[in-house]
Amino acid sequence: MSVSVYLNFDGNCKEAVEYYRSVFRADPQQIMTFGEGPSDPAYPIPEEAKDRIVHTFLDIKGMRLMFSDIWPGMEFIVGNNMSMIVVDKDMDEIKRLYEELKEGGKVEMELQETFWSKAYASIVDRFGVCWQLSHGE
Repeated sequence: MSVSVYLNFDGNCKEAVEYYRSVFRADPQQIMTFGEGPSDPAYPIPEEAKDRIVHTFLDIKGMRLMFSDIWPGMEFIVGNNMSMIVVDKDMDEIKRLYEELKEGGKVEMELQETFWSKAYASIVDRFGVCWQLSHGE
């Protein structure tokens, strides 16, 4: 299991990632955009979202820092634009964390399969901390 910090940006994620990559001399990583995800006619991706970053990361000094842009129109508050992400290959552990963290909190995205993970969820816990849970290595 790993726990990392996830930083969100409002359309300038790529610029921020390039800046941090340069500052910390980190290796470039794959950058995935919302537009590269699978299309679903029931939920079309608006033009203004297609070039926004859905996920990328940098390994900096032994820590993985993850990044994405928010969906256009979502509220963005500088200073509150980070969350904790737990990545674990144990599906039962992801399910357990999901059930416990949602108690008294608010589920932002139900635990579900996505194109990047067999199980992913986003929760704001009862203390106001945003957690992302993801099945993976």
